[in-house]
Amino acid sequence: MSESGARRNRPVAVNRSLSRAWTAPVRAMNRILGTVDGQPQAPGEEYHGSAVVDCGVYVEGKREPGEFSPDEALQEAGSRDNAFVWLGLHEPTQQEMSAIARTYNLHELAVEDAVKAEQRPKLEQFGTVHFLVLRTARYVPHGELTETSQIVETGQMMIFVGERFVITVRHGDATRLAPVRADMEGRNDLLAQGPWAVAYAVTDRIVDAYIEVADQVEADLDIIEEGVFSRERGSPVQAIYQMKRELVEFRRAVVPLQRPLATITAPQSRLVPKEIRRYFRDVQDHLTRTVEQVASYDDLLNSILQARLAQVTVDQNNDMRKIAAWAGISAWWTAVAGVYGMNFAHMPETQWRYGYPVVIMVIVAVSVLLYRLFRKNGWL
Repeated sequence: MSESGARRNRPVAVNRSLSRAWTAPVRAMNRILGTVDGQPQAPGEEYHGSAVVDCGVYVEGKREPGEFSPDEALQEAGSRDNAFVWLGLHEPTQQEMSAIARTYNLHELAVEDAVKAEQRPKLEQFGTVHFLVLRTARYVPHGELTETSQIVETGQMMIFVGERFVITVRHGDATRLAPVRADMEGRNDLLAQGPWAVAYAVTDRIVDAYIEVADQVEADLDIIEEGVFSRERGSPVQAIYQMKRELVEFRRAVVPLQRPLATITAPQSRLVPKEIRRYFRDVQDHLTRTVEQVASYDDLLNSILQARLAQVTVDQNNDMRKIAAWAGISAWWTAVAGVYGMNFAHMPETQWRYGYPVVIMVIVAVSVLLYRLFRKNGWL
């Protein structure tokens, strides 16, 4: 482009930025008053932006300055080369998600899943839009493991990937995306690969959180194992069972994600650009490691639970032996007292002056002998 052409185009860009800056407050006020360009909105057509966390337009991997509404962002991205929209939503309502769906032409089944957030990890395709569902996980710190302790907090993340946009829908606070967006905006070469680069970054952050949770759970398992096999009172069975339930919840988030990632990283797959598939393979390796960890934790926890139940059985047997030993000693006293309590007129030693102290001494001596025998055999 010549220097004169550059000078001619520069005022146009400046005027467009000034126009956007002047019209942004007007658009905001129109949304508050329920009007569009001064005209009342039709019922059900108003846009509720409370679910929108961030909305940015990225051109050649760089974010365009300014603030955009979701419809403005899509129009801006459609008018630029190598541009796309990254729209972040947090727990949208049905009405809010329906407005987004009309703007971005999302399938109603995917929209329903995004609102309810009760799906297992999966990858579906609706026309040119791919719908990726992931479950997020976060370790919940706790002072002591009890039968009511929450160890793993889970949520859901839905990702709509289109040709010109990527929409992330987050439910729960297990994994926040602000650090992901900040990190990706510093990696322009990767962000220039398009919407699937954002899908990779989000998936990578979720899987990294899996690894962190798995490491923390392993530390808890070490504490439980140490408590079970210590000489002091071991961990209660209820606490171990609660740990097992939390591990099952974590496994439901981790294991089903293997299939969607296998589809994405398949050599014959054309869903994802070749360069991005390499990054997804790294995520798949991390996920495989976590799945193996979870499987080993489950086996270890089963062994710990069986060992604890065996300990409870052994402790009960020991208690019964102690009770039986003391009952045997007391039975000797009861037997002697019963014989001399029959009140017959002619009984040996009843008229003897030293009969009572001799009987007491014999009873005590036999009791001591029984105690030593029981102690030697491990009953006491």
